Amino acid sequence: MCSGSIRVRRTSTVFTVQGIEGEKPYLRYQVDRKAQVMRLLETYVPPELRGRGIARLLVEEAIRYAREQGLKIEPVCSYTVYYFVKNPDMREVLIDDLRNKDTKELEHLYEARKTLEKGSKHNTEVDTAGSL
Repeated sequence: MCSGSIRVRRTSTVFTVQGIEGEKPYLRYQVDRKAQVMRLLETYVPPELRGRGIARLLVEEAIRYAREQGLKIEPVCSYTVYYFVKNPDMREVLIDDLRNKDTKELEHLYEARKTLEKGSKHNTEVDTAGSL
């Protein structure tokens, strides 16, 4: 899990982790105020920091912010979909189209998103083995 000395900083488009050396983990997002939706677009954790719960921390901070703002979440990147596969108790924050999907349907969406991300500049997948 993460050290207590790290913290998450939010800008209008990204959550970043502060308090660590080197390349910073981030969660890029977009808010559509008209639709009241927060889209979680891209999660990145440098390879040497994966498996420590950092991506989870970023997603949970995004969920906290979405709740404060009265927004529903649309997970776009594979890790954010994976988070909701593994945490069904958090699905109430999802957009209507996803909130009532069962775990198998979300797993299928996760696999589809993972396939789409292959070959991108950053490997946006976080090592999901044991990270949640």
